[in-house]
Formats: sequence, C-alpha cells, structure tokens
Amino acid sequence: MPGPSRGRPTRRPLSVRGQRPKRRGGNSRVRIAVGRLLLVLALLAAGVKLLYVQGVQADELSRLAQQQRATPIEIPAERGTITDRNGNQLAFSVEARALYAVPKRTRTNWDEERKNKPSMGSYDDRVQAIAKFIEQTLGTEVAGQKTDATTMAEKLGRDTTYIELVDNVDPAKAALITEKYFDVGAEYRAVRVYPNGTLASNIIGAANWRKDQQPAATHGLLGLENSQDNTLAGRYGKRIVDTMQGNDNVVIPGPGRSREVAAATPGKSIELTLDVDTQYAVQRLVTDYTAKSGARSGSAVVLDVHTGEILALANDKVFDPIDFGKATDDEKRNVAVSSVFEPGSVNKIVTAATAIEDGIYQPDSVLTVDPSIKIADRVVKDATYHPTQDMTFTGVFAKSSNVGTLMAAQKIGPDRYSDMLRLFGLGKRTQSGLPGEEPGYVPPRNQWSGSTFGNLPIGQGLSMTLLQMTGMYQTIANDGLRVPPRIIRAEIDENGARRETAHPEAVRVVSPKTAKTVRDMFRAVVQNSPGQTGTGPSAALPGYQIAGKTGTAQQTDEKCACYSTSAYWITFAGILPADDPRYVVGIMLDNPQGTQYSGSAAPLFHDIASYLAQRYRIPMSTEQSPVVPLVL
Repeated sequence: MPGPSRGRPTRRPLSVRGQRPKRRGGNSRVRIAVGRLLLVLALLAAGVKLLYVQGVQADELSRLAQQQRATPIEIPAERGTITDRNGNQLAFSVEARALYAVPKRTRTNWDEERKNKPSMGSYDDRVQAIAKFIEQTLGTEVAGQKTDATTMAEKLGRDTTYIELVDNVDPAKAALITEKYFDVGAEYRAVRVYPNGTLASNIIGAANWRKDQQPAATHGLLGLENSQDNTLAGRYGKRIVDTMQGNDNVVIPGPGRSREVAAATPGKSIELTLDVDTQYAVQRLVTDYTAKSGARSGSAVVLDVHTGEILALANDKVFDPIDFGKATDDEKRNVAVSSVFEPGSVNKIVTAATAIEDGIYQPDSVLTVDPSIKIADRVVKDATYHPTQDMTFTGVFAKSSNVGTLMAAQKIGPDRYSDMLRLFGLGKRTQSGLPGEEPGYVPPRNQWSGSTFGNLPIGQGLSMTLLQMTGMYQTIANDGLRVPPRIIRAEIDENGARRETAHPEAVRVVSPKTAKTVRDMFRAVVQNSPGQTGTGPSAALPGYQIAGKTGTAQQTDEKCACYSTSAYWITFAGILPADDPRYVVGIMLDNPQGTQYSGSAAPLFHDIASYLAQRYRIPMSTEQSPVVPLVL
C-alpha cells in the first residue's frame, strides 16, 4: 500500500460546505434584483404621488397654503353724495385712514432680529421714535382723539395682538407714517360730511363708518342715508391681504401685504328736489314761530304746484348728523311725514270741491245756516255762536262754518264723499320717497256709522300727515290734477350720467274749471273787510292773490277718551299766487299754548310766502282779490 507522497501537501476532498460560496452568490443576485424592483416600485409610487399632488391636488393645496397667510377682503366703494336740486352738496364722503399696530408680533420680530443685529436698539426705543413721529406728523389731536407722543407710546407698548391708534387721519399724513415705519398699518376709512349742519337732517338722516358690519364701510342709519343705502353705497371690490391668523382681518403692516383683485364701483349720487336756500329759510321760520307759539312741535312743507316736488320740508326739531347719538327720538323724527293728526277745517276743501264739481252749489249760492245741526245722534255747532243767518257758499268756507259744510256734505252723500277722499290721496302713503311716512287713516266706507258723516267733512274722525294735507291743496292749485309729492329728483352715476327718477302718475280729481272756482272761493279766507272778514287775514300778502284755509282740530283726551277742550292741532294750507299758482305751503302746529301766536298758523304762511315771492321772483298779481260777500 503506497504511503503518502513526500514533499507535497495532501489534497483534501471537497465537502458539502465547500459548495456554499456558489449558492450564496446566487441568492445575492436574487436579493439585489428584488431590491431593485422594490426601489423602482417605490420611485414609481412616489412619482405617481408627485404627479397627483402637483396635478390633481395642486390648486387645492395651493389654496390651503395660501389661506394660512392670505385673506380676501372686500373693498368698500366710495359712497355717493346727496345734493339739492341745484347741485349744492348736502352730504358727501371724505377719504381717511385709521392707523393701527400689532404690538405683540412686531415686538417679537424686533427681538429676533436684534439677536443678529444688537445695534438695532430695544423695541421700547423703537416705540418712542414712532410715537414722536406720529405727533410731529399729526399734532397732538385728530378729530377729538389724542395723538401726542405719550399716548401713542402707551398704545404701541401694550401687550396685545392689535390696537387702533387713531382714525380719521388724512391719507397723505398716514402715508408718511406707514412708509417710514412698517410697524404701523393703515386701513381705509370714509368720513361722512354734512356741510350744512342740522339743515334738513330729518330728511337726509345720518351715516357713519361701521366696523361691526361686513365689510366695514359707511352705512346709513337714519333718513335717506338709510333708505337709499344700496344706491349710495355702490359695489364692493376685493383685495387679498396677508393677515396674522389667515382668517382674520388684521393685516400685517408692511409693503406688499395687499393686492387688489377687483376695483370697487362707486355709489350713485342722489339729487333731491329740495332747494337748500328755501329749506334754510323755511326751517328757520318754522323753528322761530313754533317757539313763539309754545307748540310741542311745528312743521311746514313747500310743494311745486305742477311737479309735486318738495322744495322744503322743515321741522322745528333737528339734530346734528355728525353726532346723532346724542339726538332724542323727537329730534330724529321727520314729523311732517311720520306724525298723523286730525286736520280740522282744512279738510273742508273736499266738500267745497265736490259740491262745485257736481253742480250742487255755486260760489254765490246762499245757504241758511243755523247755529247747529244734528247728524244721527250727534249735534255739531259752529266754533263761534251765531244766530241763524244766510251765508254764501263761499262764506261757509271763509267763515269756516261746520254747520254749512255739513249741509253741503249731506247733499253730496257718503258714497261720493268717500270716493273723493280716496281721489285726494288720503288713507295711503304718498310714495314720496321719504322714509318713515305714515299712511294716515280714513275709516272704510262699510264701517261708517250715522255720526261718521258728521265728523269727516269737518276734519274729524280721520287722520293725515302734513305732506298729505299739502298735497290736497296742490291738487286744487294744479287745476284738479293731483301729482303725488316726491323728494328724489335724479340719480347720478360715477361717470356723471344723470337719470331723472320717474314722475309719479297724476290723478284727475276735479276738472280745471272746478279747481279754479275753488281757488277763487278760498281767496275769501284771507279777506279782511268789515263784517266780511275770513278766518285767516294775517296770511294775506300785499301784491299777491292768496287762497288758503285755516284749521283748528281738537286733540283727543286719553283720560276721558273724548275730544279735548284745551289741546289743538293748528293748521294752514295756502296757494301762492291764487291767480297763477306756483307753490303750495302746508303748516301744522302741535298744541300751541297761551301766546298771541297760538291761535293761527296764518302769520307763518305769510312769512314763508313772502320769502318764496322774493326768492323765485314771482310776478305780482295783475289785480287784487275782490271782496266778496260772506254773510248776507
């Protein structure tokens, strides 16, 4: 048996373990392949996700990201002006700014930057510098607000997220401050200006900047400013601003924080029928006369005979639109359209016009008038006792005889009379455009009792506003054609294009011939002749024919639910001039007391008519009113 070879190593036989390296290499290739496949799948999934995010979700994610710092804000439009018929401004807006700060944020940002720039100084030093510059730029006070350095520093130094420093700042001055110090922001404001103070405030009303409404803007709160708010306000624009929380309206101060998206459209301006000079004169005359008479309130209306336009509408109580919060409810009310009253004898014009229209009487027809008349279960007397006497039909109204008026009304009949009240526009709003207007009250025909027709013809048992009462006389002055009164004459857009408002539809009440006859009859009311004097001679205006009617209506006494014997509404309605009518004036005094002015509103008519004659250069009448017999 051969032994081992010498000098050569003995070769070991291969074992199973010796085969593993080959098997390990094969598994590695598999794992690598699987890993590559998984990596490709992962990259593919990531790519798909990226495509989905950048494509499908891009807009939504962008919007969500943008919302974290950007907020859409509506931009208030420039509010339209209110002018009189001649373009004189009664209300307009002036652009302003409100300065604000976000102290917490700016202090934090300042302290962070100061870590890298210690030379910046403390934030308190910054506050003092800003406060001093504000005082230098604005002075120590703006619109009643303190803007001195001490006050401004105290506000800027507060530990709060937002604080308004001062509003109603001139935009140019605000820009100087915000451009120098980005710590201070500026917001748009508009200040409503009423250049004539309290003049026509009951009509115009009031508006101011409202932060409690969205969007913050100038909104009307009273009068036409309120009722015409949509017309005056215009259409809002839009801007995108960077805000502190992303969903609030606190804009981060600094450049580039605001981008306008859509411009605002200015509001329309409103041209009223008022004449500012006439309004001023009538308002002054009404205020003085009401005070002299001791009345609770007084009002007057001036209408253009042919158009129904309101040239003046004045109440004795007015308010300051800039500071309307201090006004009482009585001062803010427009009594001439919001208060109703029983008209008394001025309502007798309905009976006069109907009787003439229907041919029942002529001006010189004679009526035998007793001192009283019984209507159903009620006895009606004349205001002043007289024995049975003959009166002309003209004299019945010139002397304001209740008995004679009811005699004529009985011949007219309740159905015809009810129709005439409707034609004269009573019992419903005039649609003048004045807010707060009341319709008055006329009892429905089917609810009349026997005594109702003993009340209505003498101005009791129904109610009306002063504007309605004046409109009745406009009908007679305008040849029997009633033109409903109006206060808004035109709208003017931002380009100056003027659109006149539609004229209300006229209503034929009586014929032109009847209207002229009644005007001529009612001239005798201001007649002053021995034994033939009317009830309102103090309304006469030398050189002009005046037609009109006095009224004294008993107020109700709530204690007894009956008519008072001491409280009255005193009224007067007159036409200037009666021979060629131009203007109608209506007056109401609420319960004047104990003076020489308390018994009649005729002297006030005289003063207003005198002004109108001069203001509008009304030619004098070619002849004076003839003296006609009233009592035979």
